[in-house]
Amino acid sequence: MYRKILVALDHTPADQVLLPEVTKLAQLMRAELLLVHVADGWAARNYDQLKLVESEEMKADRQYLEDTIASLRASTGLEIRAQLARGDPPREILKLADSEHCDLIAMTTHGHRLIGDILFGSTIEYVRHRTQIPLLVISAVGK
Repeated sequence: MYRKILVALDHTPADQVLLPEVTKLAQLMRAELLLVHVADGWAARNYDQLKLVESEEMKADRQYLEDTIASLRASTGLEIRAQLARGDPPREILKLADSEHCDLIAMTTHGHRLIGDILFGSTIEYVRHRTQIPLLVISAVGK
């Protein structure tokens, strides 16, 4: 059913709620995991245009992905890759899900309500309205 699952990580404790759920599913489906984190700071958003070097934040994000892959491979035996993208998170998630031919996008909610969504936007709302790929949404609130 699912052959490749894009797992949108945000480098927060919410990832520790999402990863166990999605790895169980991947093991059942014998699916590959594509871990994605989108660096969206100023340097990340202007990286290509200004030919910048990676910021400390991007280096930390890359290390986080590498450490997460190593840990998951050791405990699950799954085929896992990672991609550090740069720019606007929902747009980059959609672009990678499409270009990588993913069958499922897995994400967490953070419990923003109205004002939080207005101020911070909602990555899930943007993604769900613009994709035909099924979404697995896990609540990180209260966990």
